[in-house]
Amino acid sequence: MCKAKENSMVYTADDIKDILSISRTAVYAFLDEVYKDKEPFKVIKIGKSIRVPKESFDQWFFGSNAS
Repeated sequence: MCKAKENSMVYTADDIKDILSISRTAVYAFLDEVYKDKEPFKVIKIGKSIRVPKESFDQWFFGSNAS
């Protein structure tokens, strides 16, 4: 993993795909739903790019005690 990626404050759709072990199609459908519902974590869309703030996702994934 490159150093810039390690220090990134956001996850990409591919990162989320790997973390959740789901297909590319499933991750994009899931992130679209989260973006529309504005929960359970924050999703940012910039053009066709999707980014998920690590802090927001980690709190959801690991529970409220994530740091």
